Amino acid sequence: MRPVLLLLLGSISVFAQPFSAGIKAGVPLTDFLTATENGTFNITSTTQRYIIGGEAELRLPLGLGVEFDVLYRRLSYNGSGNLLETFTTASSSGSNWEFPLLLKYRFHFPVARPFVDAGVAWDDLTGLKTAGSYSSAIALVNRNTTSGIVFGGGVDIHAIVMHISPEIRYTRWTSAQLSESVGLLHSNLNQAEFLVGFTF
Repeated sequence: MRPVLLLLLGSISVFAQPFSAGIKAGVPLTDFLTATENGTFNITSTTQRYIIGGEAELRLPLGLGVEFDVLYRRLSYNGSGNLLETFTTASSSGSNWEFPLLLKYRFHFPVARPFVDAGVAWDDLTGLKTAGSYSSAIALVNRNTTSGIVFGGGVDIHAIVMHISPEIRYTRWTSAQLSESVGLLHSNLNQAEFLVGFTF
């Protein structure tokens, strides 16, 4: 009976160990949107200083792993100025969802293991709403679900029952997620983030 029990526990350990899941949070190091002014109508944007979501990883032999994240951030921008000889205002807000799929390599150290990762990401905007006295002033003319190439690096710290993984990540998007009709606002193609993962 005892050998059977040990075999069963060993089998559970083998299948459970390679997979981990948890939460990931962080802050953007670059602005998601770039807004400018033309003297007649001005647009400003506010970068929300948080990113939050979940992550899952399949750990493979030789220090390799495959990670998939779902990351969320809030975006907003405002416009004001004279249009058709009338002072108008408008504001927009929405949600940005990012889905990175990464191949990760951990270097062999006992407790804190440096790692590098690279892969692809998809990005989508949802729930965009515009309100104001002349909301069409900042109506979107381009809204894409886009993709990009991701590179990152950090350290995986094994802290008793969980892994803590601070990381700096860079993404180069293939196209802008949005731009608006006045031409004073567009999303940036280059994105940098500081993220921390907590996985079990």
